[in-house]
Amino acid sequence: MNNKRDYYDVLGVGKGASEDEVRRAFRKLARQYHPDVNQDAGAEARFKEINEAYEVLSDAQKRKAYDQFGHAGVQGFPGGSASGFDTFGFGDIFETFFGYRSSATTKRGPQRGADLRCDLKLTFEEAVFGCEKEIEIPRWETCPSCTGTGAETGTQPTRCPACNGTGEVRRVQQSFFGQIVNVTACSRCQGEGRIILEPCRNCRGDGRVRATRRIKVSIPAGVDDGAQIRLSGEGESGTRGGPAGNLYVVLGVLEHSMFKRQGHDILLDLPLHFVQTTLGDEIEVPVVGGSTAKIKIPPGTQSGKVFRLKDRGVPHLRGGGRGDMQVKVKVVVPTQLTDEQRNLLMHLARSFGIRLARADEKGFFGKAKDALGID
Repeated sequence: MNNKRDYYDVLGVGKGASEDEVRRAFRKLARQYHPDVNQDAGAEARFKEINEAYEVLSDAQKRKAYDQFGHAGVQGFPGGSASGFDTFGFGDIFETFFGYRSSATTKRGPQRGADLRCDLKLTFEEAVFGCEKEIEIPRWETCPSCTGTGAETGTQPTRCPACNGTGEVRRVQQSFFGQIVNVTACSRCQGEGRIILEPCRNCRGDGRVRATRRIKVSIPAGVDDGAQIRLSGEGESGTRGGPAGNLYVVLGVLEHSMFKRQGHDILLDLPLHFVQTTLGDEIEVPVVGGSTAKIKIPPGTQSGKVFRLKDRGVPHLRGGGRGDMQVKVKVVVPTQLTDEQRNLLMHLARSFGIRLARADEKGFFGKAKDALGID
């Protein structure tokens, strides 16, 4: 029993549809169900069915036989049913109607060289003030002997006789759609369009050689961790006369023992004795770059107080000006005291109305334990 659907139903046209109507219906459905553009399950089978229906209904003789005898009427025709689909493939049918090629290639022209990356470590000061570094980069460079042609000095590549310099081979096939052109890369020259009869001894015909170059990199003031510097044309050389790639220098900033960075500001934690913050003081603090700056500490300064030093931070990469330096006070309490110092502090506490329990006195919890008989 034949379970094939009616070809008119497959294309969604009536039995009186004209040749143009059949063609338009086929194109619309082929675009929708072509396996190259539709990855849904069953799209390939649906496309085969559409192609089979069009193969019959687009041919006047086959269509007449189908109208009279149904599917049995076209089985005896050459390439009947879906055999034409299997012969020419998805890509050839799509090329015929929509301008695509199956396995089409073009002559390979100049290709840009690959981009390279280099990781560069900087000290905190180098990132703030900028510097100049020298790096070593291994890369592919144009062969100096053949200047990139791949041919030995005094010789030149010749046009490929197999493809006449086009880099591709065309084969014409006949189908029910008409002529189908199948284009493939030339196997003789591998799509180059030229062959080298005498390869360069230095690069062995590749046109490039491996080399290590020392390159100077100018680091602008104010760069941050993770910043990138692009050096145009310092990547690998291109092939067949193509331009060189770029070199990307990725910066990593080492941590500083005292300073931290927050945007364009530099942060510094300043430890001060509680006597300094209580009575006030004037001190010198270190600044990035080796210099110092004076800060006046008012009496009664609390822990966490921030003093801001204008224009002592990180320079702005774009535009003038610099950030600030933020000095944060951290009050330090001594852990060891002499007897004299302890007595002075006890006297000071009493002057403030604070009664402190001596070390040999039992506090509230000690007295509670004694009352309950707990050791």
